[in-house]
Amino acid sequence: MDLNIDLSILEAEPAEQYHAKASEYLSSHQLLDFVKCPLLYRRKALGLIEDKDAPAYLLGRAAHVRVLEGRDAYETQFALGGPINPKTNKPFGSNTKAFTQWAEAQGKPVLSHSQVDLIELMATGVASNSKAVDLLLYGRSEGVVRAEYCDTSCQIRIDWTHPHHGIVDFKTCDDLCWFESDARRYGYHRQMAFYRAVLAQVIGQDVPVHLVAVEKKQPFRCGVWRVSDDTLAIAQRENEAAIRWLAVCHKRDRWPTGYEQIRVLDVA
Repeated sequence: MDLNIDLSILEAEPAEQYHAKASEYLSSHQLLDFVKCPLLYRRKALGLIEDKDAPAYLLGRAAHVRVLEGRDAYETQFALGGPINPKTNKPFGSNTKAFTQWAEAQGKPVLSHSQVDLIELMATGVASNSKAVDLLLYGRSEGVVRAEYCDTSCQIRIDWTHPHHGIVDFKTCDDLCWFESDARRYGYHRQMAFYRAVLAQVIGQDVPVHLVAVEKKQPFRCGVWRVSDDTLAIAQRENEAAIRWLAVCHKRDRWPTGYEQIRVLDVA
């Protein structure tokens, strides 16, 4: 594939600004919520369910910034550990009142020293994989694209866009041995198919998609997967069917759970 993406098509936009437009644009996470349960999607859209940042989510978000945006952005966006006690030359700790108040005043999430150390080990793991380094050596992080797709206003925020290798999504996981199962469970293929399809509305062609995953525990292995074209094509058809069904649910203002009918449980 002769690919040369013009990176200037990607908008630079803070995460908070991007997420604030959720009521105007359909995102991959919203579509995954709808596929899982239309009622869940609707209640989140109405603000009846609030997504709270779990510790694992905060760690993953910080690792994204550290690996994809670099140390300067990482240290700017997060409060790392705690201040140093001049008497002991050791950190006071991120749970001290003074440090917490300072971080809140700066609008920065607090990372403990153990989290900071863990993120550095994960970054080292990524840097140890030559294929991951090649994909992340050149490109653009967190680029936003908005386009009409399936008669719906959609938005994506791509972890990393390489001009010649396409979309690169960064994941953290507990164990690489189970990453492929996790990818199916969490619908990573659906998410990537949505990204690829929305991007194609702007550049006029489909692009390759890679996943870079690193473990959150020893030995901090990093692996790279290319999502097959067949998998993406199937997921795209499923996504487009879901978007059409979403339009029907909006029109009827009916939001099923997906469990209205009796199912058959057959345990062999």
